[in-house]
Amino acid sequence: MSGAEFGSGEIRADNLGKRYKRYPAPRYRALEWLTFGAVRRHQELWALRQVSFEVGRGEAVGIVGQNGAGKSTLLKLIVGTSQATEGSFSVNGRVSALLELGMGFHPDFTGRQNAVMALQLMGMEESAAEACLPEIASFSELDGFLEQPLRTYSSGMQMRLGFSVATTRRPDILIVDEALSVGDAYFQHKCIGRIRRFKESGTTMLFVSHDPAAVKTLCDRALLLDQGLLIREGPAEAVLDYYNAMIARREKEASIEQLASAEARVQTRSGDGKVRIAAVRLSDADGAESASFTTSEPGVFEVDLEFEQDLAEYTVGILIRDRLGNEVFGANTTYLDVPMPPAAAGDRMTAQFEVDFELGHGHYSLTVAVHAPTGHVSENHDWIDNALSFQVIPGDTYRFAGVAHLPVKARIDKR
Repeated sequence: MSGAEFGSGEIRADNLGKRYKRYPAPRYRALEWLTFGAVRRHQELWALRQVSFEVGRGEAVGIVGQNGAGKSTLLKLIVGTSQATEGSFSVNGRVSALLELGMGFHPDFTGRQNAVMALQLMGMEESAAEACLPEIASFSELDGFLEQPLRTYSSGMQMRLGFSVATTRRPDILIVDEALSVGDAYFQHKCIGRIRRFKESGTTMLFVSHDPAAVKTLCDRALLLDQGLLIREGPAEAVLDYYNAMIARREKEASIEQLASAEARVQTRSGDGKVRIAAVRLSDADGAESASFTTSEPGVFEVDLEFEQDLAEYTVGILIRDRLGNEVFGANTTYLDVPMPPAAAGDRMTAQFEVDFELGHGHYSLTVAVHAPTGHVSENHDWIDNALSFQVIPGDTYRFAGVAHLPVKARIDKR
């Protein structure tokens, strides 16, 4: 670590590590305790290892990584709710933290009582805490609920109260762990506005989020944790680009195994059996089976058909649905003016649909069908819902919201 003077609002971590003991059953913990460690029955699990970084006053740093990477553990060490196993860290200034939703709140106490107790734990006198209540009620917009027990609050209401209490006075250091992912978009925007004002006034911030847009907007730098190790540090956009590439690579490696797991999806199948859909595959542009694509990346759906009867006319179709079951896109060989050869019983054919995945990031499912050209209602031969699932992850395209990646240009003219 540098030997420079340590100022207010600064954070330093030097080879920080946190180890947990995992026991097969509670009785083994007691056995180790009774034998003073002579009998060892635990496994060591390092949630964090050899993490070193510095955060300057007024700097906003995002912490990103997959679930289990060590992000929340790191924040708990800095806040002091957990003790480090190795290494050291220093925090200079008044810290306000919003970690686990409702942490420190009691469900049987009212919102007002919980707010006052939380402020007292932050070092305020009771009279000063009481004086903050009107501002907390105003910002949280919970005026009519502060006298109600916390157990009657929704998760969004708890987030409103927790954030309003944690930020009722501008702290030297503000630590937020995914709390803003709960609640409505209106209040999230309100919280981000307050965070921005704090940042402009010199508050140091550590911000954990899975929302890349929020990290890029609020943070100057980012730290990427993976399996407890700090593997990347730098400008927020560059770190997030590396993170997205890392996720894509891992999902590509696991996609074939995930695709083969039939237990993960519930299929609905119907039809008269004149044609049987024998197999459905999804491949990337190189012909390798995959269940993970970046936005705009091309893919190929293949549908293997086995004909049980002679058919002079038929059509093959696909339908993409989002994770909520909404229809996103559908097409068939009739719509696409693809001539279908007459089939005899025993014939085998493969229909291919080349698609550029101009979709927003998220999970999708594919429905496939073979039916009469006039539509599946009049004559349905084979129809399979959830024939396979796949995921679209952010690529190098511009940021956007929703499921459709549309060509768009913007400009502004001075009048």
